[in-house]
Amino acid sequence: MALDTPLDPVQLTADLIRCPSVTPDEAGALALLERVLTKAGFVCVRVDRNGTPNLFARWGKKAAARSLGFNGHTDVVPVGDLAAWTHDPFGGEIADGLLWGRGATDMKSGVAAFVAAACDYATQTQPKDDAIIITITGDEEGDATDGTIALLDWMAQNGEAMSDCLVGEPTCPNTMGEMMKIGRRGSLTAYFTARGIQGHVAYPHQTHNPVPVLARLMADLSAHTLDQGTAHFDPSNLEVTTFDTGNPATNVVPALCQATVNIRFNDAHSGASLSEWLRAKAARMAKETGIEIEVRFSISGESFLTPPGAFVNLVARSVETVTGLRPELSTTGGTSDARFVKNHCPVVEFGLVGKTMHKVDEQVPVSQIEDLKRVYSRLIGDYFA
Repeated sequence: MALDTPLDPVQLTADLIRCPSVTPDEAGALALLERVLTKAGFVCVRVDRNGTPNLFARWGKKAAARSLGFNGHTDVVPVGDLAAWTHDPFGGEIADGLLWGRGATDMKSGVAAFVAAACDYATQTQPKDDAIIITITGDEEGDATDGTIALLDWMAQNGEAMSDCLVGEPTCPNTMGEMMKIGRRGSLTAYFTARGIQGHVAYPHQTHNPVPVLARLMADLSAHTLDQGTAHFDPSNLEVTTFDTGNPATNVVPALCQATVNIRFNDAHSGASLSEWLRAKAARMAKETGIEIEVRFSISGESFLTPPGAFVNLVARSVETVTGLRPELSTTGGTSDARFVKNHCPVVEFGLVGKTMHKVDEQVPVSQIEDLKRVYSRLIGDYFA
């Protein structure tokens, strides 16, 4: 049965907020979307993996000549101190022109906007050799190992594909329409462990202290300039995020010292090249000091760029038509599931102003949700025109 009236993205966002889908709980959010999309004529498949809930939906032909994709997530971060909230974080209340609740900004509003836009188009159009594909995960705020990755794996195994994809994450710093993302920096975390010889501080000749050695290495890494930035990226940055000995005693030289470094890197580097550099720096320090230094790595995403071109320009034009602003083409910010989608097809990101995401009293102006649906509707119409 087709939808009789345009789908209200504000009401759909409120309904999604009322599903307390804190990672990894689905809490009915994907079930709600599955019902809405099925009613609009989408073929829906639950692609749950290792307990992670995911939803695939397609309108139009399988293996279509052109397929526009949308990606997002319905899981949210915990609310924190419940007493600090002005409104029930899972109430989906509208007050003072704002929709309040956890996920209002990040990113149930984005999901609701593109689902509403896609459902309207699907119920008003006869599919030709084209398709709209929607992929939604319940594990973006968690480990993200069985979310969008699982959806893309399932698509590859079942002959489903997107030609281009838009991720509906919040992208605008202050004003709706001012920024879209055409890439992201990569993220690497390095865990260092330095081992020496424990002993009494009064007998230093019987000890070998790893603390100053690891501190020297961290200072050396922090002082290093990785690059000056590239055509579309800011300079890479390295930050020491932890330094710990676990030693409560003031008269004991510890045997162990640990530190953690995170690097957000641009397209001048790869996770492998930075890992090799860090490993070499640790080995050189170990050779100079006689302190054993181990390092292990976690790479949550490589840097990527969708170069300005037809799809980027189409999204930018849709944003400008609705908001009056030509969005800046940016690669700033943290990581998103676009880092996975980029291995499948060209991907860009556009969404709301993200000022309140993950905060107490997360909220979004109702008008922004309505404008976001208009942007996505314009994009869909122009993409298949």
